[in-house]
Amino acid sequence: MRTLVIGANGLLGSVVVKTLKERGADVVGGYHSEPPEFEIPLHELDITDTERVAALVDEHDVDTVINCAAYTDVDGCETNPELAAQVNGVAPGEIAEVCTTRNIDFVHFSTDYVFAGDTDEHYAEDTDTDPVQEYGASKLAGEKSVRDADSESLILRLSFVYGARGDTKSITGFPQWVASTLSSGDEVPLFTDQCFTPSRAGHVAEATLDLLEANDSGTFHVASQSAVTPYEFGEQICELIGSDESLIAQSSMSDLNRDAARPQNSSLDVSKIEAELGRPQPTLRDDLEEIEGAFSDYML
Repeated sequence: MRTLVIGANGLLGSVVVKTLKERGADVVGGYHSEPPEFEIPLHELDITDTERVAALVDEHDVDTVINCAAYTDVDGCETNPELAAQVNGVAPGEIAEVCTTRNIDFVHFSTDYVFAGDTDEHYAEDTDTDPVQEYGASKLAGEKSVRDADSESLILRLSFVYGARGDTKSITGFPQWVASTLSSGDEVPLFTDQCFTPSRAGHVAEATLDLLEANDSGTFHVASQSAVTPYEFGEQICELIGSDESLIAQSSMSDLNRDAARPQNSSLDVSKIEAELGRPQPTLRDDLEEIEGAFSDYML
């Protein structure tokens, strides 16, 4: 198995590369700016440069392309919708076309933000989509363009992706901010009025490769079975590192002035992938324990 991972420098991409290597696969990485720290063939790559993508696919004779690249700045997408549409909407479909004409597998990652978030229920794969911001709209357009180009593609919707990088093993994003702030003895204000089902990058990578090995296609939700608020997520990080729980403070989404709206409840129903893989999706506690070592600098 030789796989081209587009976006190999990001959190998810770096973990996908690591997981592929652990399974004995040959891996080629495409990165946008700074290369990841892997000893594999690495190429600077703009996801919108379809000709360059096609050339790399042919040069390395890959049999699978996994697209981890996206414009994920939610507020940035709101102020620059043209870029969001090109990177998240158009480019994935063009890459899917490159793959389908060569009869190779294509995996594309999408988001819980394709849903409105105005229900108390978990969203299933076939629930009607209705994004409330440009980011979600561009990712939904990407899903459609991929399906139109390659009906056998694998589209995986994720929620609040976090974890430890695959190359440096360092924790990034929300957990790093919460842990570092707590370890400094400072208060951490976290929303109590937003709910999601966090997706740990390592879990996503394992599930992705298992679905590929099973020759699955279509749309799946890959996330924790735990629906939590940022406040509850922060509480579990606080407990993990042994910090002072009184430093976790309640706040609401309205406390921040942001360009883009966020869904209030974007929790994903994971029963489809549980049935397909024959195992339950992890809880948030399970996932945090998997990366406990990455929090070592913040343990008290």
